[in-house]
Amino acid sequence: MPALAHAQTAGAPIKLALVEGLSGGNANGGEAVFRNLVWAVERVNERGGVRTREGARTLELTRYDSKGQIEEALSTLRSAIDDGARVILQGNSSAVAAALIEAINRHNEREPQRRVVFLNYSAVDPALTNDKCSFWHFRFDAHADMRLTALMSVLREDKAVKSVYLINPDYSFGHAVQREAKRQLAEQRPDVRIAAEELHPLLRVKDFAPYATKIKASGADAVITGNFSNDLTLLVKAAREVGFDGRFYTFYGNALGAPAAIGDAGIGKVLAVADWLPNVPAPQSDAFYQAFRKRYPNPADDYVHMRLQLMIEALAQAIEKAGTADALPLATALEQTSVSFSGWTGRMRAADHQFQQPLVVGVMDRLGTPGVKFDVEGSGYGFRVVRQIPPPKAEMPHSCKMVRPA
Repeated sequence: MPALAHAQTAGAPIKLALVEGLSGGNANGGEAVFRNLVWAVERVNERGGVRTREGARTLELTRYDSKGQIEEALSTLRSAIDDGARVILQGNSSAVAAALIEAINRHNEREPQRRVVFLNYSAVDPALTNDKCSFWHFRFDAHADMRLTALMSVLREDKAVKSVYLINPDYSFGHAVQREAKRQLAEQRPDVRIAAEELHPLLRVKDFAPYATKIKASGADAVITGNFSNDLTLLVKAAREVGFDGRFYTFYGNALGAPAAIGDAGIGKVLAVADWLPNVPAPQSDAFYQAFRKRYPNPADDYVHMRLQLMIEALAQAIEKAGTADALPLATALEQTSVSFSGWTGRMRAADHQFQQPLVVGVMDRLGTPGVKFDVEGSGYGFRVVRQIPPPKAEMPHSCKMVRPA
């Protein structure tokens, strides 16, 4: 132990920069990410940090508020690099992620001595690991087409659904969800009518009542939406208030206020796809979730992401394999990572830098009903797992033509 303690002081901490919207319309989502990252970094540091050629080094997480805006994100990226960060973390906007990928590609070409890698935990526009793929970018969330395929595995069998309403934010991610939803419905449920398609400004709508009224008037039996944060909360709340009785097939309906907003009207009606849910039936999963709640006991803080834990474990593994946090050897090692944590596993696909992991679909139900041991944010509602998709079933083809540095 004394030798390890000495080694820790010998090497400077490895700086990780969170470039995220920590104020503005998705501040709650940004803060949830930050809590998850803090917990993951603490775990690595508590076991002695990571072993490198210079000795053991700790991880140091610093947050930079992009306000969810592209120009702010690019400015804070420059600040983070100037401050010594060599690992950039971001995810809560595909538009921001695309801009960061382009900026990092240019930076790494111009300044090879200060190259950085980009770890993306939730920007899920499929293009980011297809035609916009980059050697320096690694995505640890399932992309939108993968998530939608998981949802469709349930909707395909939901014979009560005869028509659906598509409503999504008006930017690259929302467009991707609309496009793939239409394709998969035509392929798997050609009997289902698309009642209407709707795109709305991202995180700027204060009153979703007009949208909810149109959804109800359309006669749709279900809504498919990639909405998140306040957009989703306000949408489902408005739908409840106008008396919409259909199902919501969502990407993010399992947290950030949505269950509490919809209340009893969501029981059996709101479905969500995720990389993991607290009620996954596995002892290690229970222990993982309870450990997170011990670290963050406030019910409002209980939005935990397994993928963020796997991401930091993959980063630690890659640094140790590379023996350094220098971007080129680190990225090369990240391509080969395969991690296991609390009974959950994942591996990075080198061809496109898309992480491959299980997916689950849950349906909202009252706390205490069979399969709902844990609720969401103290709301009294949780998500019962109705479908588990193993990595080989979740995996999808890609069109990436990866260009690796010489």
